Amino acid sequence: MKQTKSTPKISTLEAVIVLLVVLGIMSLGVIGFGLSPQVPVLLAMGVVTAWAMLRGFPWSAVNAGIKEGIDQGIIPIFIFILIGAMISTWIAAGTIPTLMVIGFKLINVQWFLPSVFIVCTLVGAAVGSAFTVTSTVGIAFFGMGVTMNLNPALVAGAIISGGIFGDKLSPLSETNNLASAVVDTDLFAHIKHLLWTTLPAGLISLGLFAVLGHDNTSTSLAKIHQTVAVLNGNFTVSALALLPIVLVFVCAGFKMPAIPTMLLNIFVSAGLILFEQPQTTMTKLTAIINTGFVSKTGNASVDTLLSRGGIVSMMSMVALIVVTLSLGGLLMKFGLIGQIMTPVAKHLTSDGKLITAGIITCIGVNVFVGEQFLSIILPGRAFKQAFNNGGLDNQSLGRVLEDGGTVINYLVPWGVGGVFLTTTLGVPTIQYLPFVFFSLLCPVISIISGFTGIGLAHVHQTKPAKLHQAAELN
Repeated sequence: MKQTKSTPKISTLEAVIVLLVVLGIMSLGVIGFGLSPQVPVLLAMGVVTAWAMLRGFPWSAVNAGIKEGIDQGIIPIFIFILIGAMISTWIAAGTIPTLMVIGFKLINVQWFLPSVFIVCTLVGAAVGSAFTVTSTVGIAFFGMGVTMNLNPALVAGAIISGGIFGDKLSPLSETNNLASAVVDTDLFAHIKHLLWTTLPAGLISLGLFAVLGHDNTSTSLAKIHQTVAVLNGNFTVSALALLPIVLVFVCAGFKMPAIPTMLLNIFVSAGLILFEQPQTTMTKLTAIINTGFVSKTGNASVDTLLSRGGIVSMMSMVALIVVTLSLGGLLMKFGLIGQIMTPVAKHLTSDGKLITAGIITCIGVNVFVGEQFLSIILPGRAFKQAFNNGGLDNQSLGRVLEDGGTVINYLVPWGVGGVFLTTTLGVPTIQYLPFVFFSLLCPVISIISGFTGIGLAHVHQTKPAKLHQAAELN
């Protein structure tokens, strides 16, 4: 934050103390006491506000910080609302039940986890959203995995890893577009450069899921047959029910943005419900969209799995986004994060140190703030000049922002991604975290790339000359 006569000067030590208090409140509340993250984040926000007032910041700065933070999340908030409506309409229209039935017939149970990973990767690359993958086909795969008595956390790990991998390969991905914009590089050049870390991480993840998921001796075929019978008897299982999925790929082919794609999909899914179930009233249809679908098959496991979705189900996510973005806006407005990041960035000149510091900072923003977009924006601004001074091209910084920022948010219990996945799949973040191999591998491979020089993009000027300039500046 730029200092003025009326702006209190914050020391690095003070910034560290405040950030540690924030982290302590959120980790103790979410991990220690098992609370929903909204309240601990709100409490942390209150502590930061109280500190700011005691330090002499005007209330107008608090208001401005909150507003500037929330402004960045308006579109994601609306997308989450649409995802809630998509989940409920896809279940009611028979789309997810049909996917489950087809999956049980086509996917070899002995290779279930690698199959899930591959399919989620393909769908993620098509739609450009790990959130959409998890909340649609992911629910179907999760139901299949639970039916086969697989570890729910392991199944969630395969779904999430595949969805994130596909997201990183897609030009429709919001985070890909954001990261390329922050570092001022071409979108497709950015995605191509990501392959140096995402492709190895994806292949290693596939191998791990193949090893861990190959021996399914506890699989109960009788339970699978029973679940298929319940789905066939209570839902419209047909080729027509797959129309919403086909529509997703068609929209992706025309490079249609996420919001119009989702709105069109919800409209078509609602039309399918009315076509397949003519007795459905508009009141019931709007209730499905608003409050979610309620399964009443009589089978407890199926009813638990498929009673979900609706706009209302996303309101806790919306609240979390609002408070995390508000907290991030305050931390940025008062210069707490910048006070730590900027000095560090200026004194890093070697490739390995720059990459490592960038990765750690992106992870740190995820942990302290819990918001995916801010984990890209804040480190991107802080490290851009340092990367250029060190001879690294903007593409290298863009990859760091993805490997340490985007993919890690899904592993933070109070992060927007972590809470969304826990809410959607019903598996706590701490439980599925060890199995999201893709997200765990990306930062490691990125750091290795930094120290070995493999896959790093440098500017046209020679590296020694740039390092000499950086040394002179510091």
